[in-house]
Amino acid sequence: MLDPKLRQTLLERLGRIPVFNALGFRVEELGRGSCRVVVPHDRRFDGIFESYHGGLLATVADSCACIAILTLTGPDEPLTTTDFNIRFLAACLTEVTAKAKVIKLGRTLCPVHVELFDAAARMVAVSQVTYMRLPAPPRHADRRTGESADR
Repeated sequence: MLDPKLRQTLLERLGRIPVFNALGFRVEELGRGSCRVVVPHDRRFDGIFESYHGGLLATVADSCACIAILTLTGPDEPLTTTDFNIRFLAACLTEVTAKAKVIKLGRTLCPVHVELFDAAARMVAVSQVTYMRLPAPPRHADRRTGESADR
């Protein structure tokens, strides 16, 4: 079970992530090193065969993996994806549920296993995502000058 204060802080942090809001992520469950999210199927973003676009399923898997890590590190841990693979098993025609479990919280690398299911609980994809823990958050360049925003 996740500490209620950490849960609330993490949910507030997730609420400030643009892709999280744009795709309509709903956090259904948070545990130590685990996460379950549900993301609706928006037909405006369908792939060529009128199913959940594979790139968006990958985005769901990647994001769910990150959330699972943040349950262990706290919501302000600077992280970045280092590698990612996904195996599509079936077309997803409904909302998708992603379940992530941290394999190992390393000093530098954090591999995570993610399974994705349709509304009928049929597994539609399986993924492994590895994140790197960064020493400091990345800084965005000022769009006008091209200089780092931390100057």
